[in-house]
Amino acid sequence: MPPRGRNPSGLILVDKPAGPSSFAIVAQIRRRTGARTGHAGTLDPFATGLLLVLSGSATKLASCFVGLDKRYMTDVDLRARTSTGDPEGEVVEGLEPPDAAELEQRLARLRGEIELPIPAASAVKIGGERAYRLHRRGVEVEMPTRRSRVDALDVIAYSDGIARLDLRVSSGTYVRAIADALGGHCATLRRTEVGPFTVEEADPGRIVAPEAALARIGETQAAGVREDGS
Repeated sequence: MPPRGRNPSGLILVDKPAGPSSFAIVAQIRRRTGARTGHAGTLDPFATGLLLVLSGSATKLASCFVGLDKRYMTDVDLRARTSTGDPEGEVVEGLEPPDAAELEQRLARLRGEIELPIPAASAVKIGGERAYRLHRRGVEVEMPTRRSRVDALDVIAYSDGIARLDLRVSSGTYVRAIADALGGHCATLRRTEVGPFTVEEADPGRIVAPEAALARIGETQAAGVREDGS
């Protein structure tokens, strides 16, 4: 890596707004710092919340952060399913929302270890091509399932067919898949925590040193990455 790309080195906590892709946020920071930049777990364009961005030589530490558990707040519209599982897709099925008792029964089936189909509008590769590109072209494929863990799935509020849920899940969990399994789609999605990091800490102008970031997640080795980028 060229010296100019190694610094500044560290972790940047960003509160992503709705609209731009995670890649766009990363590119914006790269232009500002001039350093090599990457993220440790994407957010869909419609989603908001905590995005972990790695800068400079700390990009080599991505594997330490991508597997951290996540926490989300989502509003699930149980009156309709959409083609993408979010508000950007077309409505494919109108539904009668469940009462509170039935909703709790559905939620109970989605706690613990679960296995659900990956949404068609996702970045996983099917036959060497991103699934969302196939979806945009109208190509129907059988999506693989993914096993994940749901540690908490709590109702914060429920009215008019909209359930506000607080979720704690393992890395790689698709909240849109959970919403679809509940019989609806994600109207909103906000990531509030990644491992020990919270969205309240977000400050795109602050760079957390690699050693400090690793200490937060219990890592004792900095994988040879120091402030000088060696």
